[in-house]
Amino acid sequence: MGADNETTREGGGPSAAARRLVGKVAVITGAGSGIGRAMAVRFSAEGADVVVVDRDEEAGRSVAASVGGRFIRADVTDGAAVQGIFETTVAEHGGLDICCNNAGISPPDDDSILDTEPAAWHRVQEVNLTSVYLCCKYAIPHLIERGGGSVINTASFVAVMGAATSQIAYTASKGGVLSMSRELGVQFARQGVRVNALCPGPVNTPLLRELFAKDPERAARRLVHVPMGRFAEPEEIAAAAAFLASDDASFVTASTFLVDGGIHAAYVTPE
Repeated sequence: MGADNETTREGGGPSAAARRLVGKVAVITGAGSGIGRAMAVRFSAEGADVVVVDRDEEAGRSVAASVGGRFIRADVTDGAAVQGIFETTVAEHGGLDICCNNAGISPPDDDSILDTEPAAWHRVQEVNLTSVYLCCKYAIPHLIERGGGSVINTASFVAVMGAATSQIAYTASKGGVLSMSRELGVQFARQGVRVNALCPGPVNTPLLRELFAKDPERAARRLVHVPMGRFAEPEEIAAAAAFLASDDASFVTASTFLVDGGIHAAYVTPE
């Protein structure tokens, strides 16, 4: 990191003065790549002890090593495994302060409701929605015991608007994440637990690149609606998550925290 007067660079990198998470313990699911990896890097840079959770052992261990954190291999759709994540974290670190529920999938067989089969629907709901339910269920008691903390559930801008280029199971799952986060944020506010839904716009991740490489026309149709004229970088979403995780967001809970380049507000985009 640079000198103390270094400013935050475009793309979400932390300035040298941004050390808002010192002494905090953070669990991040889906941290082996994409947004989750960027969260792990950003949270570590801000001083947090990071627990990296992923099914991909090679990727997860690599990220954990790069941030000096702990890796736990787990299937976040398995309740016993999820419970174990938080029990292990608390046993090793003495407590839990931040829970980022970021694991998710967007498979190619999730398309229009006319084409998406029940098997794809159920698989997406399990990974994108049930995993968030399980992580919240088993993390929140530890946060209450700590005296409070922050839960950040990765939803999506598609939870608040419709798209003709549909991924029906993904859209429905993220709508569920948004609604659940809102309710939990209200329910546990007076116990010091803040729960927010982080709603990224399209992000330049391997998941999105793979999806759009198979259908460039779909990518072009989506990109034209982003007022900023580009997709987000994972580091920009991680910067928003770091804010929500920090005490700077002490009065932010049950929010729909959109980081989408203005797409949700656009009627006509600039030329």
